[in-house]
Amino acid sequence: MLQSPPARTKTRVNICLTVGVACALRLQDWVAMSKSRIEKPLLITKFSRYIPALDWLLNYRSQFLVGDITAGIIVTSLLIPQSMAYALLAGLPPQVGLYASILPAILYPLIGTSRVLAVGPVAVDSLMVAAAIANFSPQKPSAYLALAVTLAFLVGAIEIVMGVLQLGFLVNFLSRSVTSGFISGAAVIIGFSQVKHLLGLKIPATESFSELVTLIIRNLSQTNWLTVALGAASVGILVYFNRPLVKQLQQRGWSDRQILPISKSAPLVVVMLGTLLVWGLHLDRVAGIKVVGNIPAGLSSLTLPLLDWQTLKSLLPAALAISLVGYMEGYAGGQALASKRREKIDPNQELLALGIANLGASVTGGYPVTGGVSRSVVNSAAGANTGLASTVTGVLVAVTVMFLTPLFYF
Repeated sequence: MLQSPPARTKTRVNICLTVGVACALRLQDWVAMSKSRIEKPLLITKFSRYIPALDWLLNYRSQFLVGDITAGIIVTSLLIPQSMAYALLAGLPPQVGLYASILPAILYPLIGTSRVLAVGPVAVDSLMVAAAIANFSPQKPSAYLALAVTLAFLVGAIEIVMGVLQLGFLVNFLSRSVTSGFISGAAVIIGFSQVKHLLGLKIPATESFSELVTLIIRNLSQTNWLTVALGAASVGILVYFNRPLVKQLQQRGWSDRQILPISKSAPLVVVMLGTLLVWGLHLDRVAGIKVVGNIPAGLSSLTLPLLDWQTLKSLLPAALAISLVGYMEGYAGGQALASKRREKIDPNQELLALGIANLGASVTGGYPVTGGVSRSVVNSAAGANTGLASTVTGVLVAVTVMFLTPLFYF
């Protein structure tokens, strides 16, 4: 039965109203969804400005995990012997280097803008710490450590203030030639400061380079030749892993990703072989080979800086120098790697991140830290994708300190 014209018109109107309401509701839902999608990134972007880790944490991909864990493990194997050696270079017990490698490595990726910068003790800063504290001539190890902790606190405070004042641009005014000369000179001093250990000589610590060379020459007759042999073998292994082994593996068709863990494991191999040799043959008792000795197991207790005004005033010039040199080294390394990875580094945020890392070192029994260029290169090449790699390194060093320090006696 056919509908009358008025009924047909009424039906059409109802259909149009139904379709219109449905479209309106759909449009309202779409607008709400679009608004939430816009507001959420804006909120994240706002907080990410102060906590850059939010960017990679909220956008983390499962395929990043293997690379981050692998890089964290490889950097840990490099960092443990390095941090202990750098602590000794600074005149501190070896465990202090380990303490300085835990909390800073965990804090930096939360605040820093580089996803691959490996923060911890470095050679140049360690040498500057030793020179700064030597002026106080502390008689007790506890007093020496307290000064190192205070220095880390001052370095952290200076870098945070510089970051808040947006002074990151100052790195552009640091002469590359002067910086290169300073680092090269420091490398020479560091090398000569280790000659006495390679020769097995007992020479008092001195700030004068010429006096150090004179003392070494005068005491050459007391050289421990077995120590020399061990040192030469260790250097030979390091050199072999760095170049010849890499070329041999490349000729056999190995990829760079396969070669990297092996070539960068040289310090760990040297430590393990030397430890086994000294322990197995009792060379510390038979041949007078000097060993590290007992390293306390467990994490450091909470440490606080010396808040004596005279001490702070005396340490301030050295802290300022360490802040600038450390920031420049860390920023340069992070910037070089970021350009290769098409990432952007914020110089002011880096000041804040390195400052907070140093404050972390100061409350956990450590000393001044910054981004290590060589470790950062290894971190990137090993497959690090985010700051999780640095966090893995910090956690693994903490596990080592808690359970594996008896293995470092020899």
